[in-house]
Amino acid sequence: MSKRFLRLGVNIDHVATVRNSRGGEHPDPIRAAQKAIEAGADGITAHLREDRRHIKDRDIKRLKDLINKPLNFEMAATHEMIGIALDVKPNAVCIVPEKREEQTTEGGLDVRANRTLLAKFVERLSGSDIRVSLFIEPCSKQIDAAKDVGAAVVELHTGRYCDASGNPQREELERIEQAAVYAVNVGLECHAGHGLTYETVRPIASIDSVVELNIGHFLMGEAMITGLEYAVSKMRMLMDEARSRKDAT
Repeated sequence: MSKRFLRLGVNIDHVATVRNSRGGEHPDPIRAAQKAIEAGADGITAHLREDRRHIKDRDIKRLKDLINKPLNFEMAATHEMIGIALDVKPNAVCIVPEKREEQTTEGGLDVRANRTLLAKFVERLSGSDIRVSLFIEPCSKQIDAAKDVGAAVVELHTGRYCDASGNPQREELERIEQAAVYAVNVGLECHAGHGLTYETVRPIASIDSVVELNIGHFLMGEAMITGLEYAVSKMRMLMDEARSRKDAT
């Protein structure tokens, strides 16, 4: 039986990083988002960080207004970001942990330790018809907590898998696969992302329980060398091949 289509969300944060390094308006992350969609992206992800190091407030508003695919707004669980999300009304919000000094998101959200706050935020966002995802480690206890606070989706952190090799990588892959199955069994939609490349995407794409991958930094880096449309279309092809091979087994 054919498995569900695997969606590709493209994160365009680092187009804004390049723009901000010099100031001005170029390169434009909205134009990059549009090109990614033309090349096969099923949605666009953008992270508005507290320090505004890459995506700016105006980028989020323009993305919502100007792209013709769903906008996934990544944000920390703060009152400021909740207010922006309720104003912009993206299609989805993915709540991620955020520390000012980190270079990128370093791990999953500790939902268990922040149940009360997250439950309030999820309720407010869901009440405005914004779908809420929580970025977590592939762990059943965190999945249970995400379900308890009312999230519709979990996004599993794949960074440790991508950084490992040999047996540790196989163990991380198994951990992700088990967590994805568990998430679906408790009634959550399961996404995955962080650090995925051409070399690491296939095993994750072949996990039937995962229905969306969010990929950004690698694709933006490849785009500088091979072009954005080529980079996105190649990732789309690798994901589709991995999923179709799984269907045939």
